Formats: sequence, C-alpha cells, structure tokens
Amino acid sequence: MLTFGMRCHDVCAPMEMEKVFATVKENGIHNIQLAMSKSITNYDLTTGHYSAGFARYIASQLQANDIHVSVLGCYINPTHPEESKREAEVARFVEHLKYARILGADMVGTETGRLHPAMKVNPQTYTEDAYQLLLKSMRTIVSAAEKLGVIVGVEGVYDHTLYSPERMKRFLEDIDSPNVEVILDAVNLMGPESNTEEEQADVLRRAFSYYGDRITMLHIKDYIMHGVSQEFRFVGEGQFHYGPLMKLLKEKKPMITMLLENSNLDHYHGDVAFLKKLYEEA
Repeated sequence: MLTFGMRCHDVCAPMEMEKVFATVKENGIHNIQLAMSKSITNYDLTTGHYSAGFARYIASQLQANDIHVSVLGCYINPTHPEESKREAEVARFVEHLKYARILGADMVGTETGRLHPAMKVNPQTYTEDAYQLLLKSMRTIVSAAEKLGVIVGVEGVYDHTLYSPERMKRFLEDIDSPNVEVILDAVNLMGPESNTEEEQADVLRRAFSYYGDRITMLHIKDYIMHGVSQEFRFVGEGQFHYGPLMKLLKEKKPMITMLLENSNLDHYHGDVAFLKKLYEEA
C-alpha cells in the first residue's frame, strides 16, 4: 500500500492561506508538499519573518483541515556561483528548518541546483568544483538540521549537481548524516539515454542498491524527452515505465508517501487509482 498526496500549489492558485488549506481539504487530499511562497499570498514569507507563534498558527490551520505536510518545499540553488546569493539561499532553507519542527513536516526538501546564476543547464554543473560548492552549502544546512532535529530531503535530477545514483551515493557518504534522506523522483533521474524499460529499471536498481534505505519520499509524474530536455506529461501519458519502480516499492518501501507533481484536481484522483492498480499488479 502507498500513501498519496499532491503539491499544494498544484491544488489551487495562490491565495490566502486559510482558503488554500480549506480547498485542499474539500478535495480529499491529506498529504501535501507545501512551498509556502508558491501557495500563500496573505503573509510575508521572505527570510526573517519566521516566529514560533506564526508557525504554531500555520500548524493549527493544517490540523483543522486534516492536512499533513510530507515535504516542506524550499527548493533553492545550493550551487549558485555567486557567494552572497548562495548564502542567502542557504539562510532561507535554514529558516524553513525552524518552521518544519512546529509544522510537523516530515522533511524540508530541495533539489541540488546548477552552477549557473539563472539555473540554466550547463556542463560546469557536473564538475568537481560544482560538487564541492554543493557540499559547502549542504554542510551548513545539515549542521542546522542536526541541531534542530529535522530531516533534509535531497532530490537528484539528471541535469543538476547530483545527476546520477552514483553521485547521490557519494554525496550521502560525504555528508555523513542521519538527518539527510532522499526524495526519489524517478522521472528526474531519467536522462536522454534512459528510454527503454530496461534502461530505466537499471537506473532505479542502482539507486535502490546504493541508498534504498535513505529513500523516504517519492515524487511521481510522467514525461517525454525532446532531445536532452524533458517535457511533463500526466501519469501514464508519457514514456516512463512504472513497473520496475512499483516492484521495488512493494518489496522495500511499504506505505511510502508518493506526491504527484504538476497534477491538478481533474487528474489527481484518477491518477491515484491508476497508480494503486499498478502497485497491486507489481
């Protein structure tokens, strides 16, 4: 059995927090990825506006609407080449770690960025220099997470700094902290060379072999490849083969939470039914 949820900013347009959470509840969604700045319009959420009282108020609104925050989203570029901007990104993430404690979020999540000020795809992202810059940022973040008792969720992407299962394995070994876990977005690991079911299955086997014990959250979607770029598709409408993933989940990850990405209310419940069927058949 899997647990399902959705990104909050895919549920509805940004508006007052109280209305956002009420809309989530009305549509029968109980687990969310909450990127506060993408969903909430009636509070200033820039760095420096955190307080325990504000976090408790948000927590009370979540509880009143029977909503659990599976991932508190704070997707930064920890490999930003400009030091002052990279440090500002890190500071924003650390503040989200403070929110997470009171909100009861499972983790605060981020991807690992690109070595470019505008996050553009570029070959320098795959270099050792980029990797070392990522480590520098993440060591600051993880030190704070360990002191606060909060989990950092890290997501690999085929054209980001952690671009492969091997790179993620090295990162987890280098960062060496029980407070770091993996958000597995299987589609995000599929580059232009991973088209067939067997090629995709190989990527997933490597990921589970290297760090399956650290995979504690899933993102799910579909895609088609245009050259070296991915284009989003709804679940079951692209070229991702779900069978190998479902078999691994059934064997190794009972009850793991699967958050649908780029979904909408017209698709969500049907896509959940589709995914449950695939899981049962695996």
